[in-house]
Amino acid sequence: MLRAQIYENKVIHLCCGAGMAAFGMQKSIGEYKGAVGRFRTLKGFDVDPLACEDFEMMTGAPAVRMDFFSWQDYIDFHGKEPPEGWREVTPDDIYEATGGEYPDTVFISGPCKGFSGLLPRKAAESKKYQALNRLTLRCIYLTLKAFELNLPGIIIFENVPRIRTRGAELLKEIRRMLKSFGYEIVHKENEIHDCGEIGGLGQSRKRFLLLARQPDKVPAFVYKPPKLPLKTVGDIIGPMPLPDDPAAGPMHRMPRLQWKTWVRLALIPAGGDWRDLQNINPEQYRIEHEPRKSTFGVMDWEEPSGTVTGNMRPGGSTAAAIPDPRMTLNADSTHKTIYRVSRYDEPANTVTGAFRPNNGATVIPDPRLQACEGKHPAVYRVVKFDETGPCVTGTRFGSGAPAISDPRFNCKMYPDSYGVQKWDESGVTIRGNMQVMASRASISDPRITREKGFSNKYQVGEWDKHATTVTGIQDIQAGAQSIPDPRFGCTVRNGTMGVTQWDEPAKTVIGSADVHAGTAAVADPRIPADNESGVYVIIAEDGTWHRPLTTLELAALQSIPLTMPDGSPLVLAGKSDARWREAIGNAVPPAAAQAMGNQILVAWMAGKLGWEWELSNQEIWVKQDEESAIERGLLCRS
Repeated sequence: MLRAQIYENKVIHLCCGAGMAAFGMQKSIGEYKGAVGRFRTLKGFDVDPLACEDFEMMTGAPAVRMDFFSWQDYIDFHGKEPPEGWREVTPDDIYEATGGEYPDTVFISGPCKGFSGLLPRKAAESKKYQALNRLTLRCIYLTLKAFELNLPGIIIFENVPRIRTRGAELLKEIRRMLKSFGYEIVHKENEIHDCGEIGGLGQSRKRFLLLARQPDKVPAFVYKPPKLPLKTVGDIIGPMPLPDDPAAGPMHRMPRLQWKTWVRLALIPAGGDWRDLQNINPEQYRIEHEPRKSTFGVMDWEEPSGTVTGNMRPGGSTAAAIPDPRMTLNADSTHKTIYRVSRYDEPANTVTGAFRPNNGATVIPDPRLQACEGKHPAVYRVVKFDETGPCVTGTRFGSGAPAISDPRFNCKMYPDSYGVQKWDESGVTIRGNMQVMASRASISDPRITREKGFSNKYQVGEWDKHATTVTGIQDIQAGAQSIPDPRFGCTVRNGTMGVTQWDEPAKTVIGSADVHAGTAAVADPRIPADNESGVYVIIAEDGTWHRPLTTLELAALQSIPLTMPDGSPLVLAGKSDARWREAIGNAVPPAAAQAMGNQILVAWMAGKLGWEWELSNQEIWVKQDEESAIERGLLCRS
């Protein structure tokens, strides 16, 4: 059996992060004229030691810790001089790190914080983030100079879409530099890609992708990856276990949110976000307990008070408040603007020197929160389970990370729960859990009746009335009577339905800890405060649990594998969800990287095997500009 010849495309990754792009490209395959192309990862480069650790775990290839800042950019970003022994990385450092091997492909995923719309414009224009942005240009420069004698055939650079506006000047310089080294660059209209469509993800993830090819090494067109249908959030996380399942590892733990945040999530409709909270009618949705009579009671000024007890506090069991009419707040002697709320669209009252609402300073219902510039649309976003998720970011919940209306939490009984089988039909499958509440484990038995039975079967006679005819039958189901005998004096045992006080010892524990058999309940006072954090299950009106996505679920939406190479649950380097989420949010989705790699390999393979010309119905991603094509004799000047 003949085996296809395999060609090896050597690739390096600058600003490699957790190595998800490299992991995806290692799965890419390019086929051309019977030959096969695969990627081999030479090295990853990153300043973050934890990122280097993740890269090596994900790819099996070595990672090198390098800081690509120039001396001045280091000072601008960190606000201090570099430590002793620090020096700028040179092109020779990168060349030596690859062991003298020249890469065929270079993938650069530069820092995007300074270009992101999540960062306010003022901060983005600061010296700190301008220094961070310049890393993109410096990575391109170092790459071109390091391998100047044998340039890579393909250079691909990815970032957030807003780099085209916030980094417009940097991009111009990058394009000029690439063209000066003979590269042809992706057309501007093809620069924005949805990685969700490229990789068939469960999220829409728009990214800027600048791809440059060296025509001498890759003369063939590079075609855009085919678009795949987006999956829903439920498609991705539906097969996963529920959060906090120990088998899924620490990255699947549920974030501990404040009680009031859980309430807000339950009130936001699936598919909505924080802006829907302003439409909530507070009188329609209230979470409250019903205390005993007189709790928070207010006595009448003109009537006698109730009995004075030792528990005379407003929240106690007796009325302990009074409507005192002697307060001086009245129309004649009190300033009208005390606790005054002025309308947003009307003139204000006279401005006074008061600075508190209770002594004259006015209050305003400010409606501008909805139009707050820079407010991420995914803040408190509750995604429907059967829809595609928004772009995964590394932010914490409450600042952009979405939540999910999880329908799997509903406690739904089996179809056969409390089922009763027909007597004259075949039985259902026998299972190990033959309980009436979990299966069809009852039968409508017709044998208990008899056509000519006595009318007083199972009859219970009244104590103070005469009995029916006495028969010789001694079985109650055949006619023998029963009697409700009041002389037995049976009373419910002490403690039945009992509720133990929180601050007292419990009753004796019995073998049947059921509220119907003894004191088996407790008055638990631990109702969470508004700002108390935890995991609270509140079922929303749509019957689902509106909850944050776990870190592992965010990784799944990014197509990151959920298990380590040894089969254990995925655990990235570091100890905190904040670090893991940042790595996941910054990652290139492996499925998208694999799809891009497939197209790159095909074009590269065509050059290796003597490409002449080809016809395809796919959209061209990178092609020669007109002048370059004329110079190479592939087009005629009109």
